[in-house]
Amino acid sequence: MADLSPQELRVLAAVADAGGFSAAGAALGLTQSAVSHSVRGSEAKVGAVLFERGRGGASPTPAGERAVALARRILRMYEVLGAEARGAGRDTVAGVLRIAAFRSAALHLLPPALERLTARHPGIRPEVRVVRELGAGTAGEVAAGRADLGIATLNATGATGATGATGGGAGGAGGSVPAGAAAPGRLLTGVLREEAYALVHPAGHPDPRALPLLDWDENCGSYTRDWWRAQDWIPRATVKAEDDGMVLTMVGRGLGMAILPELSLREATDAVDITGLGPSGPVRRVGYVTTPESASPLAVRALIRELRSEAG
Repeated sequence: MADLSPQELRVLAAVADAGGFSAAGAALGLTQSAVSHSVRGSEAKVGAVLFERGRGGASPTPAGERAVALARRILRMYEVLGAEARGAGRDTVAGVLRIAAFRSAALHLLPPALERLTARHPGIRPEVRVVRELGAGTAGEVAAGRADLGIATLNATGATGATGATGGGAGGAGGSVPAGAAAPGRLLTGVLREEAYALVHPAGHPDPRALPLLDWDENCGSYTRDWWRAQDWIPRATVKAEDDGMVLTMVGRGLGMAILPELSLREATDAVDITGLGPSGPVRRVGYVTTPESASPLAVRALIRELRSEAG
């Protein structure tokens, strides 16, 4: 099989991002016919159809999704090569660092780590995207080549490998990936912190367990489902909010009770009380997710060190 050139990889990524050949050509400064010719050439080299063509544009086939993800990751390595080669003689770390994180991690876990990171390495330019932990979640952004590192919820199996998985719970579902080192070509994970869930309810309420349950879609990963199901006092959620911050506000207004992890509870005010769920209560793992090739650049390694320092 003939190798794909960097330009051919750029065209594949642009078509996937733009959803069509004409839009991809406009983004790259190429004609529609040039983009179409490049894609046909790439498909011939790979030996698979990479895009479904239609009146509405072009969408990746399963083979195309895999090819595009790898194309983004390869192109990213070209960028890293240049940045690290330029900084080698000066012993500096510089360049864009792309991070995907779920909301509470982006609010509370990342900022102090990034503050220390950029103080030590002023040339690093972090780009943070907040991604909901549903379906593939932040791990999916890393696998697709859109992020160098993700902050994700990890399950407790210790299994190798990483896939976006939708978990269930008491009216909620969240993405999670197995914790542990992954096989080559898959994702690498590392645990940063373990945090317990707690019952949060309106301050001073005499019987918080009698209140309606408030929840949000990302809450409760698949590894906590057994615990949730065994608790006969937890009703089905009657209200689902957009995110954990909204849930906390609604609890403070006396609209119900909720079960939230520690990072979410950092925004708690005097309007709510927090009650532990005991030693048998659920605990979630929060960690980083990256790829084998993305784990080697200096900027990513420096960020992981700061995140571990922040986690204690």
